[in-house]
Amino acid sequence: MSFPFRLLLILSSALSLLGNTALAADANEEDELALVYGDKSMISIATGKTQSLRRAPAVASVITAEDIRAQGFTDIDQVLETIPGMHVSHAAILYFPAYVMRGIGGGGVSNPHLLVLQNGIPMTTSYTGDKGQMLWRGISVENISRIEVIRGPGSALYGADAFSGVINIITKTADEIPGTFLGAGLGSFRTGDAWVLHGGHWGPFKLAAYLRTGTTDGQKEVLTADAQSRNDKLFGTHASLAPGSVHTGFDTVDGNLDLSTGNWRWRSSLLRRSEVQTGAGVSSALDFGGGATTERVTSDLSWIDTTFAKDWILGSTLNFLHYTEKSSLQLLPPGTRLPTGIFPDGMIGGPSRWERQFRLSAFASYSGWTDHQWRVGLGHDDVNLYRTQTIKNFLLSPAGVPIPTGPVMDYSQIQPHILPTRRKNNYLYLQDEWNLAKDWTITAGIRHDHYSDFSGTTNPRLALVWDARHDLTAKFLYGRAFRAPAFNESYGLNPVANGNPKLKPERIATTELALSWQASQDILLNLNAFRYNMQDIIRAVANSMPGTGATYFNTGNQNGRGLEAELQWSVRKDLRVLANYSYQRSVDESTQADAGYAPHHHLFARVDWQINPGWSLSPQVNRVADRRRAAGDTRPAIADYTSVDVSLRSQRERGRWEWTATVRNLFNADIREPSIAPGLAIPNDLPMAPRAIYLQVMYKM
Repeated sequence: MSFPFRLLLILSSALSLLGNTALAADANEEDELALVYGDKSMISIATGKTQSLRRAPAVASVITAEDIRAQGFTDIDQVLETIPGMHVSHAAILYFPAYVMRGIGGGGVSNPHLLVLQNGIPMTTSYTGDKGQMLWRGISVENISRIEVIRGPGSALYGADAFSGVINIITKTADEIPGTFLGAGLGSFRTGDAWVLHGGHWGPFKLAAYLRTGTTDGQKEVLTADAQSRNDKLFGTHASLAPGSVHTGFDTVDGNLDLSTGNWRWRSSLLRRSEVQTGAGVSSALDFGGGATTERVTSDLSWIDTTFAKDWILGSTLNFLHYTEKSSLQLLPPGTRLPTGIFPDGMIGGPSRWERQFRLSAFASYSGWTDHQWRVGLGHDDVNLYRTQTIKNFLLSPAGVPIPTGPVMDYSQIQPHILPTRRKNNYLYLQDEWNLAKDWTITAGIRHDHYSDFSGTTNPRLALVWDARHDLTAKFLYGRAFRAPAFNESYGLNPVANGNPKLKPERIATTELALSWQASQDILLNLNAFRYNMQDIIRAVANSMPGTGATYFNTGNQNGRGLEAELQWSVRKDLRVLANYSYQRSVDESTQADAGYAPHHHLFARVDWQINPGWSLSPQVNRVADRRRAAGDTRPAIADYTSVDVSLRSQRERGRWEWTATVRNLFNADIREPSIAPGLAIPNDLPMAPRAIYLQVMYKM
């Protein structure tokens, strides 16, 4: 048994023996104390129903709209960096944010190991199997009611890609928006945005609406060398744009509409990201002219009846998603020379994709069996990548080497990057919450998914929750999860990494122990330890015949372990301290070396200080430390960093206006995220934003 697990078992036993007088309290007193001691924090993502966060059968976190406002956040990526066990890294390609959970998710060209939901519905796109990572530029936060995060597997309830965790972004309803609000903001890097938020009634409907538009030039830190710098040395050219700044600008439009009446709710949303610049370049070579546009449109109709019949709750949801990615990219700069020839206008590529998804699901919940709460659900997913386009000025040799062909042309029929393809999935799940004794609850669940292209997978979960005392809860959790192969991994036609239709899902099994201790009315402590084992990891493997590129295969395993600790301390009525610390170590079993990219140690702390009835101040500290290189990367370990942010906010109680001023990276720390091993393309890693200021004003009409 590893040290974190031994430590938790010892603490659990010791704490449960303390305070015998507290155990003498009657049941009503315990319930009242439990309410005082933190059960006002609720979560729905753990089992599908709303319940106490403390007693939920999962290790989970909740970020509320008030948390977001207090810290001056403007984007969901800033919010998620504060979650224990989670780090938001970045990759060279488009500088996309990579969500790393417990050491899983860094170092790739996609980010498919963590499921992102919006109002319980997957945001997953088919080509990369993630949230549209290649063009993801986060989600604005003004319309977010709360963010619920499960750390650990969730496939027994949510299916594919609920692998290392699940994030559910819940938008505001009409009841949470008392009227109409206007907002605007200005900040560093020529950042500006404006938004309107409205809640009210429209005839028999409750109406919530949100519209936001924004633009930014993005940070422009300098890369001293890139992939083309290496090519220049090999071929005696001077084509590289390095030293030069990264390009991280983009424009945004976000919209949401929520109509509800009785048991029915209809939601629609729009996320559009245009003029998206390419960061450090799609090929890790600076690109001053390329760009891309993505658009995600969703619509879902849901029905739930909590009084359908005695002891029964029924619900169903029909969801539609349309997703588009269009790009025109300069993969290598003008003047590039390769063994196959010269690209006088640069190596240009423009892969584009269009997909639509239909999802239909239904569930029934039954509580008529004493001490049991049963939930059964089923559904059907239809994911259709119905159109693809490949525009470029080169062909790829069988080894994946670009051959210049002259003008930019449509090669969709000659050498597409992927052909249209479709995947269907039928699933069924069953879950039982059993109150087997006064202070003991067992949650057991199982889900089976059957896919049209790689057969089926079954994933169970088991959770034991013990209220050892009125102020102490212990949990034992076990779960299995899977990640479905992305379309580019199964069906991609790029010789550099060809798709393999025989791929199996990646698998993971995770065991967790957790303690939640309300040490006093003002202090809450959470501690958990975990260990996991990943199998059938999907990786590109060089083909057996030299000079013929690579193909995706299920190869290799990874194991990891770690712990996470949280503190919530209400020092005074006007002063609160929140902090968390995370440790993890993940090992690639094929090399017996660290998996790399993720921090071994991560510390976040925040203070909320109500200076006076009209103003609040929130300083935050984020420490990221001990990030190892992956096997084969001989560069020195990437430097640790500490960033300090400060947010000053007025309170709307002073009137209709609310003002917020935020400084990110106050002391201008040199923050870098690791470039992909072995570091030949970008040797000095990826520089992140320097000090930045953002001012926001909100007005209630």
